[in-house]
Amino acid sequence: MKKFIQRLITVLVLLFIAFIYYYIALPPINIHSPGFWFFIIGGLLIMSIVIGLATANIDKNGHRIPGPVFKNKFFKISLSITGIIIALFVIGSLLSSTIINANKYQSLLTITERDFNEDIKEISYDEIPILDKDSASLLGSRKMGSMVEYVSQFEVASNYTQINYQGKPVRVTPLKYGGAIKWLTNRNKGIPAYLRIDMTTQEVEPVKLQKGIKYSESEHFGRNIYRHLRFNYPTYIFDTINFEIDDEGTPYWICPTKDYTIGLFGGQMVGHVVVVNAITGEHVSYRVEDTPKWIDRVYSAELLIQLYDYYGTLRHGFFNSVFGQKDALQTTDGYNYLALEDDVWVYTGVTSVGRDESNVGFVLMNQRTAETRYYSIAGAEEYSAMASAEGQVQHLGYRATFPLLLNISGEPTYFIALKDAAGLVKKYAMVNIEQYNIVAIGDSVSQCEKIYTELLQTNGFTVRDVSNLPKVTGHIAKIAEGVIDGNSHYFILLDSSNEIFDVEVVDHIDIIKYNVGDLITFTYSKGTKANTVLGIE
Repeated sequence: MKKFIQRLITVLVLLFIAFIYYYIALPPINIHSPGFWFFIIGGLLIMSIVIGLATANIDKNGHRIPGPVFKNKFFKISLSITGIIIALFVIGSLLSSTIINANKYQSLLTITERDFNEDIKEISYDEIPILDKDSASLLGSRKMGSMVEYVSQFEVASNYTQINYQGKPVRVTPLKYGGAIKWLTNRNKGIPAYLRIDMTTQEVEPVKLQKGIKYSESEHFGRNIYRHLRFNYPTYIFDTINFEIDDEGTPYWICPTKDYTIGLFGGQMVGHVVVVNAITGEHVSYRVEDTPKWIDRVYSAELLIQLYDYYGTLRHGFFNSVFGQKDALQTTDGYNYLALEDDVWVYTGVTSVGRDESNVGFVLMNQRTAETRYYSIAGAEEYSAMASAEGQVQHLGYRATFPLLLNISGEPTYFIALKDAAGLVKKYAMVNIEQYNIVAIGDSVSQCEKIYTELLQTNGFTVRDVSNLPKVTGHIAKIAEGVIDGNSHYFILLDSSNEIFDVEVVDHIDIIKYNVGDLITFTYSKGTKANTVLGIE
């Protein structure tokens, strides 16, 4: 009886330890998850050692008999089972690898070749996203410092997810509790707000919620978003989760799941998407093809890039990707996001495996559907373009951000923000992809574009004919002056139109001659909040 009680206590202690580990580590109960295998193997090893030591050489009266532990029958059986599981894990990993399944990996992604000018239209200045994540984070932190009602209790989370919100590119991130004590004193009401940052105007808007966010990464116990997901979906293998808002501004957690399509651990794709209301915790699981269209980020940029690298490097098998490397292509180091067709697309260049500082083309990959488009445009790879832009302002010490792909006057163009040591955007650059010696630098986006089109003309390129742009004539009804990025702008209303016209003074100095009531004609580019004036008559 004493021997039985000792074993029972030992088993109960081990089960308690396993539960604590599961509660903290949250491994999925799924044979396709390496974490689940580590959980089982680790548990068996610990159980073998603990029970082996606790029961080794115990006679029927519960007295220990001298002798080696490894001769214990239970210890031997447990270690044998553990060894078999480890062997299965190793074999499963090998059978899932690219060495054996190169053709399957290469076929995971379907690529369509498209025409650049058909897919990527020219956009107006106020539609160009000029903020990267680092700049958005800097602006968010500064905004948080001015929110006196929140700053002592909350901090800004580091999510800064880029999405399309009501037709505009924005980044959104929730607040988070400032620590365990502040969580304890505020958890009943939840997190009261999130930040929405307009990537075109750099405006940071704190969105205050009527009911607070109660499910987040900074929560503890059952309301921690990862624990909430695990206990409701114990078999799902979750990928990186994203914070997004729907068209009404309601905050959600978008949680894609990993679906391994090759062997036990290979061919990762997305199987389901769990959508969790960040306020109420209500959740719905969709198959990936049924994902609601307002959701922008299902496939992570890293996964999409990895899938394209499989496609580009494995087209002639695994060993060719390592040795001969015939026709082997891969993505460049870095990526950016492009708002297109009300979705967010990952942009990256495509270069040879040898990395000869030039691109053979580039790809756009849809983060909601994984649709991938290839554009065959040879030119400079992104870091060469960044170096060209930095070379124009080397006396100022500005650093270039990773480029954004734009269509400027029908030319594929890298758009680059140049930041000072404090991380503030000071200037803008446009670099022609095919001829990266054509570099324009401007204090504003419109000034940069004007210089760039002049350089294109000088170098024999055919640029946009402004005569085909819309015009409007009317009497000036109202003039308001503002400053954007240190440059003076006039915002003008005409009696013949309900729209606002934005005139940058540095480009159209004659505007200061006009007053309310004067007749004027604008040539302009259509914008969302204001039309950008390109010519004055």
